[in-house]
Amino acid sequence: MLVFHTQIHLVTFIFIVLETVMLAFQFFYYLFRPEDKNRLYYLILLILLLVYNITGGLFPDPNIPLAVPYQEMIAYGSGFLMASYFPFYFYKAFELKSLRWHAFYGVPLFLVLPYIIFFVIDYAVAGNLDKDLKYGMLAPFLYALVLLWVMFRAIHQQHEVKRNNREFMEEIAMYVAVSPWASLALFGFVEESQVVEVLVTNTGIVAITLLFIWKSIQKTRSEYRNSLQSQLDQGDSEIQQRNFVHFKLTRMEIEITQRLLKGHRNKDIADDLHISEETVKKHIYNVYKKTNVRNRTSLLHKLRNSHFNVALAFFI
Repeated sequence: MLVFHTQIHLVTFIFIVLETVMLAFQFFYYLFRPEDKNRLYYLILLILLLVYNITGGLFPDPNIPLAVPYQEMIAYGSGFLMASYFPFYFYKAFELKSLRWHAFYGVPLFLVLPYIIFFVIDYAVAGNLDKDLKYGMLAPFLYALVLLWVMFRAIHQQHEVKRNNREFMEEIAMYVAVSPWASLALFGFVEESQVVEVLVTNTGIVAITLLFIWKSIQKTRSEYRNSLQSQLDQGDSEIQQRNFVHFKLTRMEIEITQRLLKGHRNKDIADDLHISEETVKKHIYNVYKKTNVRNRTSLLHKLRNSHFNVALAFFI
């Protein structure tokens, strides 16, 4: 089912609409925080994917007032551009350092150069697209397989610690996000329907989007905790002491709370105070109960923002 009397399939159009909405949302969010480089990298990825979906859906179409050879160049060019950006995105956004050579040197050599030679120069001169597909996609396809293995290995190494702690979801999501990348080169050899191509290639962006959202949430939480910790560290220590008095914490509870708010783990607190970890947990439970909170972040917020009640209690 095609839309608007063009070659764009309904499925492709749905992806285009969804990605356009996501692009607008992320762009406005980026305007508020232009220092967020990962969001910028993600915006570029969305833009390239949109161009790829639009040109891949529209071209080639003899009804469009543009010569078919130019349409083919643009359509294949958007695919090569999309494929070329993937390694750079994973290198920067997910800090896969082993991809640096591929992002800056391998991609131009094995992806960009074949496109220019076969799909621009040779196609413009000879006009034989079948021959260019046969020879021009060989090096990119083989390189895609090599780079896919390099990316898998980099992801595996990066998540070794988390894997030992039985935390697999982020690693699995990254594998899912990377896998469709190789299909960009495969579709140059194998003619598939537009629907199949769009569904396969856009699966990766869905996984990347979920990863991006998850990492953004983690980053925001971390920044919030650090902000609260910074406020407490820079604030008036007398207020903190008054809060301890106001909530009637014992000496041991105060010592544990002070370490707790600095981000110390229960085991570290136990070793520092020469008590058992179970005793630490019991004191923390009592502190939470006295201050009516459920976690460390809420406790930090409570101790920093109970000034009115504390001041009132102090004068009474």
